[in-house]
Amino acid sequence: MGDMLLHDDKVNRLFRNFALFKNIAMAYIMVDIESDGPIPGDYSMICFGAVKVEDGLEQAFYGELAPISDKFIPEALAVSGFTREQTLGFNDPLQVMSDFQQWINTVCKTDRPIFISDNNGFDWMFICWYFHHFLGKNPFGFSSQNLGSLYKGMEKDTFKNFKHMRVTKHSHNPVDDARGNAEALLRMKKEFGLKIKF
Repeated sequence: MGDMLLHDDKVNRLFRNFALFKNIAMAYIMVDIESDGPIPGDYSMICFGAVKVEDGLEQAFYGELAPISDKFIPEALAVSGFTREQTLGFNDPLQVMSDFQQWINTVCKTDRPIFISDNNGFDWMFICWYFHHFLGKNPFGFSSQNLGSLYKGMEKDTFKNFKHMRVTKHSHNPVDDARGNAEALLRMKKEFGLKIKF
């Protein structure tokens, strides 16, 4: 009898937690990064932009980070539009990541921050590494979401691409690129009836 009551209590707590989770508001943060190489640690994140996904897209963050390694690939760095000499004068990565965390806390308030990007395999890798390396934790937790995969699922077609839904031109300025992707996500909600909490 005791074991049965214990099991029932665990089930009840599980359902209560699930009900609370369903009611948690989520703040989707669209992120885009530029780097001077393919992986963090050996190479550096040069700059990144983040936009909170909501009507108006008025809340944005931009950071420029000094290199953490002597290694860099000139062709990769060139995509960012910066020279190596310029990046050496950028800000301390510890300070930038601290400022980013504070921005996330401010714009999300009590909402759960959700990391989403066009290429989350790449963007997440750098943001997650930098957060853990410099601050010891990642406010986004341990998961990220991919905007392109979301759109393919909505269309039920793996050949479909969402990029025509952007308004802001993709320029490799990370705030512009994040904003364009955020515009696409807003259109998915408004035009396709995407059920999403923000």
